[in-house]
Amino acid sequence: MEAKAVAKYVRMSPIKLKPVADLVRGKDLTEALTILKFTPGKGAVLVEKVVESAAANAENNFDLDRDNLFVKEIKINQGPTMKRWRAGSQGRASMILKRSSHIDVTLAEKEA
Repeated sequence: MEAKAVAKYVRMSPIKLKPVADLVRGKDLTEALTILKFTPGKGAVLVEKVVESAAANAENNFDLDRDNLFVKEIKINQGPTMKRWRAGSQGRASMILKRSSHIDVTLAEKEA
């Protein structure tokens, strides 16, 4: 049995979120949450919220035991990019890309 949680349109670049996701991929739920709690940065906080949400979905929707869960899959995909303009040198306009991400977490039960 698997439980999922998705956070879409997160205002952080996927380049910054992917190393955080690599830290917890394949780990037990309690170990993953401990790693995320002590990892500095905004990305760890965002990924931790989605992992907690997936754990809550597993408990409430599927009656799974929290102690038997592990992070089966965690994906960070690129969301839409907002394009903004800023004054550049010599009267030019410079483009600023404000990137966003989609965080997709799947938790599964360990095999007995």
